[in-house]
Amino acid sequence: MAESMETPSPTAAPRTPVRHRVVVLVQHGVIPFEVGIPHRIFGGARDSDGVDLYEVVTCSPHGPGPVRAEADFEIHVAHGPEVLETADTVIVPAAHERSVAHTEGRLPAEMAAAFARIRPGARLVSICTGSYFLAAAGHLDGLRATTHWSSTDHFQRLFPQVRVEPDVLYVDNGAILTSAGVASGIDLCLHLVRRDHGTAVANASARRTVVPPHREGGQAQYIQRPVPEPQQATTAAARSWALDRLDQPLTLRELAEREAMSVRTFTRRFREEVGTSPGQWLTQQRVERARHLLESSDLSVDQVASQAGFGTAASMRQHLQAVLGVSPSAYRRTFRATAAF
Repeated sequence: MAESMETPSPTAAPRTPVRHRVVVLVQHGVIPFEVGIPHRIFGGARDSDGVDLYEVVTCSPHGPGPVRAEADFEIHVAHGPEVLETADTVIVPAAHERSVAHTEGRLPAEMAAAFARIRPGARLVSICTGSYFLAAAGHLDGLRATTHWSSTDHFQRLFPQVRVEPDVLYVDNGAILTSAGVASGIDLCLHLVRRDHGTAVANASARRTVVPPHREGGQAQYIQRPVPEPQQATTAAARSWALDRLDQPLTLRELAEREAMSVRTFTRRFREEVGTSPGQWLTQQRVERARHLLESSDLSVDQVASQAGFGTAASMRQHLQAVLGVSPSAYRRTFRATAAF
């Protein structure tokens, strides 16, 4: 019996990976900066061979054509709402032309029609007060969410079924995510790249955009408060000192002593500057250290736990499960595979 051998056609095109499609849904009054965020962050995400990992397109619920921006120009949009049917992620930026979503808590007819075209399983994301449209569509019912700090009280009154988190930069509910005001859309998009492809890819995208890959704290630090007197101390030195010693047990008293403050004063000042408590901040930094080591080193899970300051693998597993929803071993398998892609 003759042995058969399958050979590729000499004219066959090289196989290219299927890219994750991000669709930005814009309306009249859109903030141009917020339209550009997904294009810049996702557009800068590439694999180890330099291949783009995302395709980003912009559409309008009104169809192709000009969209009035919150500026002295228009944005020409090439696509209508039909592209939402092929979206893996849909991003809704803020629009500063008031609609019934902002005044009555219901979707405008054209946005309702656009939302109806989004396929089941697509990831839904809002930037800034784009959260009003997700809430008006019912997607945030019973979930945690955030929006621009100046709108949180109004948002909560209009949508009492949503649990508003006023102090964070973004909220991740899995398939539905919301960001706080304007530039926090950068943080959320980088978080999604990090979630999809790991810290190395997200950090590279951040470097191309010349922004920090991970900002400390939440939007509480941007709410207007009296300017501190020049002689007032800050907690920056203590944070820098702690980052150099994440592998060691660190106490709140030690951090306060670095700044010659009482524990009470240090905790208050830390929260004012960073937007979170010292303990929460330390946990965030240790999780980031663990992620980096799991992706980039061959250290055992026990060794990673030690170097990240969790002490034991069980403690690290508990924290990663709470923050990332996966175990250390599963995280390593996922993002080692991504790096090898």
